[in-house]
Amino acid sequence: MAASSSPSLLLPLGSASRNGTTIKTPRCISTRVILASETRNKSCSRRDAMLLVLGVSGLSMNYLPAAYAAGLPPEDKPRLCEAECEKELENVPMVTTESGLQYKDIKVGKGPSPPVGYQVAANYVAMVPSGQIFDSSLEKGLPYLFRVGSGQVIKGLDEGLLTMKAGGKRRLYIPGPLAFPKGLVSAPGRPRVAPNSPVVFDVSLEYIPGLESDEE
Repeated sequence: MAASSSPSLLLPLGSASRNGTTIKTPRCISTRVILASETRNKSCSRRDAMLLVLGVSGLSMNYLPAAYAAGLPPEDKPRLCEAECEKELENVPMVTTESGLQYKDIKVGKGPSPPVGYQVAANYVAMVPSGQIFDSSLEKGLPYLFRVGSGQVIKGLDEGLLTMKAGGKRRLYIPGPLAFPKGLVSAPGRPRVAPNSPVVFDVSLEYIPGLESDEE
């Protein structure tokens, strides 16, 4: 199964500090994520794309149901959790971690959990609390490939994936401190993400390269 390591809107430009060390984002990322007035797209190598770095910084379980109840117009975009799934999710218990991250398992996988630093291939749909999508691997047609637990994605996504099993699907309610400290600007078809605001990720852990054979 192929996976994509191409730039994603969930990966804002800039530098992030990790353990006191400044890590610069590869030059190949599109500046349209942060700068609304300038867009530059450059091709990048597989290695550069694997080095994408997010800026790292309580969601209520009622955010998305409230959005649907408000009668917001449906988006014609693929989702990991459709209407039937949303109904079933209402009866799934919420898990809250010490960091404030909350999640519900849509489907528990049968494969291995990813060790810290391992590459994972995951599909995701990223939403603001109203349910509007601001980024999605489904629209790109390939799962996203990155090293989990290595600061290459926001803290809440790293933490949520580390306790999943391959083949599993989960909804993450990510609080502001574990999301986007600088926020993301709006764009046509994409809502604004305010700095340090909560976000919701539906994520599917497709496979772990090198460990997928352990599932057999």
